[in-house]
Amino acid sequence: MTRVLQAIIFDFDGVIANSEPLHLRAFQQALGDEGIILTSEEYYARYLGYDDVRAFEALGRDRGIEMGGSKLGSLVERKGVRLQEIMNAGEVLFPGAADFIRASAQTVPIAIASGALRHEIEEIVSAAGLTRCFATIVASGDTPESKPSPAPYMLAFERLKALHADLEPHRCVAIEDSRWGLESAAGAGLRCVGVTTSYGHDELGEAELIVEGLHRLTLAALDDLVAGGRPS
Repeated sequence: MTRVLQAIIFDFDGVIANSEPLHLRAFQQALGDEGIILTSEEYYARYLGYDDVRAFEALGRDRGIEMGGSKLGSLVERKGVRLQEIMNAGEVLFPGAADFIRASAQTVPIAIASGALRHEIEEIVSAAGLTRCFATIVASGDTPESKPSPAPYMLAFERLKALHADLEPHRCVAIEDSRWGLESAAGAGLRCVGVTTSYGHDELGEAELIVEGLHRLTLAALDDLVAGGRPS
């Protein structure tokens, strides 16, 4: 069988790790220390797609609260500490995620493009025994702009292409859980798969294929997607 699929780039939070609810709790705790209430509805509707810095900045703009300088740095640090404490309490990978990642890595080069902090990604990936599966990881701060800018996915693709010169964007798949991430991946010219772990079908507009999670995805399905030609 000639495989049409050339590479897979995974989002992290909400795709590999079931950490979006944990991020929400950490944001809520950090903001609560400042007397600021963040509801789950607000988080999922407005801030989930951003990295920590841009999430706090966006919330500040929305609320008319100054979020610059030392205050922003303190909030980001506090949120990171709270998240680490929460994650240390238990397993965070989605069921079936590790199996799909291992199967994928044996077949095509794979990478991560995420707005999460590098140490958070690496600690979870390492604990799951998946470090060697990923050719590269793009994390928060690696690009000047975060999702929905295409920059994170473009960088991940460029790094993979440096290792595998024949890669073409329309033969590589991005797997995302949010419209921000899908917009980022589409802007980088990648094929888009959405998982309904955070949002429903109606909110994953750029996705060409939508599944419940990695446990419902197969390499054959990704091959079929890529074999369908370039998206219009």
